[in-house]
Amino acid sequence: MTINKTLSKYLFAAVILLTLTHNNSFADGFPVRPGRFSLSPSVSYFFANKQWDSVSHKKAFDDGGRFQSFSYSLYSEYGLSRKFTLSALVPFIMNDFRTNTNGSFKSSGFQDIEIGVKYYLANINYKYYFSIKASGIIPAYTNTKLGYQQAGAELKLAFAGSGHLFGKQSYFVLENGVREYFGTESVFQDRYNATYGLTLDKNFHEQVSVSVGGFYATSQNKQFDLTNPNNSKNFAFNQVSLSYGHAFSKSLSLFLTGGTFITGRNTGAGSSASVSLNYRIDTR
Repeated sequence: MTINKTLSKYLFAAVILLTLTHNNSFADGFPVRPGRFSLSPSVSYFFANKQWDSVSHKKAFDDGGRFQSFSYSLYSEYGLSRKFTLSALVPFIMNDFRTNTNGSFKSSGFQDIEIGVKYYLANINYKYYFSIKASGIIPAYTNTKLGYQQAGAELKLAFAGSGHLFGKQSYFVLENGVREYFGTESVFQDRYNATYGLTLDKNFHEQVSVSVGGFYATSQNKQFDLTNPNNSKNFAFNQVSLSYGHAFSKSLSLFLTGGTFITGRNTGAGSSASVSLNYRIDTR
């Protein structure tokens, strides 16, 4: 495998992980009150020196390869009414892949911008919520190492609720989103995630949560070669993550998250850490 093919493969694997990390950072299940504007900047770090091959065998990168990436994103959501919210996600990524004999290879740029509209289908006693979200995917780059360079659409279903466990306030969010990229060789993706969290104090200032999520992608093109956007569109992985949240006030919260891959196919095997803020403004 040439260095260009190797570089493209690992860069793309990291892009996919970071995209899923962004999606998991913002729970789509609970309603946003009308007139509330939520703004969430985040920074993520990812490192990998191993991969899973096409039959899910785990091995080290060739030539002592090491990959690290910093990702920055801005997510916003606005409550239009009791039933509808509008959201946007703008991510930017900086990649660095190194080998023992070929040095460092870097790339950076914006990724796919996501614009979404969420509709709350129903609730049970204002405790359990069902919602559906439709998003448009707009590529904001020309470097194909940062994505497929194709427009797409996503439909996501979510079920969220709250309760008590061991005397603590608890919550859960179940999400599943299917996405299609449009082009000569379209790509179908299924992104899924389950989160369970507990508050640690009576004032709801501290919380912890655990998430299990995954990513499945398939296309008519089954090749494992990422030298151009028409290749390597067939892969899968699962990951687990742990988050800690602290609320400084009713309008400002901080979240720390760490995650790692547990299984995979045709993808890198790495771990990530992220820091995000959530700032809420009531405009009504």
